Amino acid sequence: MEVVGSGFLARHCTARLGAAHPEVVLIAAGVSTTAAADTAEFDREAALVGEVLRRCRADGRTAVFLSTSSAAIYGSDGTPGREDGPVFPLNAYGRHKLALERVCELSGARFLVLRLTHLVGDGQQPAQLLPSLVRGVLDGVVTVHPEAHRDLLDVRHVPPVLDALCAAGVRDEVVNVASGVPIPVPAVVAALRRRLDADPEVRALSRPPQLTRVDLAKLHRLVPAFAEHDFGPGYLDDLLDRYLHSYLPTSTVDFHSG
Repeated sequence: MEVVGSGFLARHCTARLGAAHPEVVLIAAGVSTTAAADTAEFDREAALVGEVLRRCRADGRTAVFLSTSSAAIYGSDGTPGREDGPVFPLNAYGRHKLALERVCELSGARFLVLRLTHLVGDGQQPAQLLPSLVRGVLDGVVTVHPEAHRDLLDVRHVPPVLDALCAAGVRDEVVNVASGVPIPVPAVVAALRRRLDADPEVRALSRPPQLTRVDLAKLHRLVPAFAEHDFGPGYLDDLLDRYLHSYLPTSTVDFHSG
């Protein structure tokens, strides 16, 4: 597999998929922050996607585009977001990703779109949810929307999904990839406070409730093994057990587990 990019997800996919699926080009170098609104960043990603799609059309290869299954595209009213359902993007990031999905569909190239949720793992950008919350807790002030939820997914789950889809020859499809279990953000902050033995000032934002649910019926049909993952009440602790150390500054040497 040709992986275009060298960032967080690109590194994980390169390490786990290696030389598998040489007929596939994964575009893992795009805008990855749901709050992004930089026109120049959007333009760079659009140009890259167009270039890869043209190459794939000429070579008969399949381009994999990484979109989003976050509130940016599915909204936050709790209605399960389906790949074939209506979507009304909430911000510039969601509109940008949806537009590039459409470019893939009209390009004449073989394509696969993965709508990814909020990924968690080592090597994340500082602006991502867990690194930013850890930084706030350690700095003594963390701002939280009391009724916000986030669907968190271990980055380790993504390469096997992509591997299975490619091995099955799935193409010209849009597929949600998420845990399907939104976690209240205050619960994440509480877990971090306990593990870091910290008592930061928690500033509450006054906003409408935010709950995005992602429908996984299509993913379970195409990759039945994904349904075997346990995303139950202990999943947040599992994520923090595995990754919290990677979000800590080097001067922080200890934290509580569990």
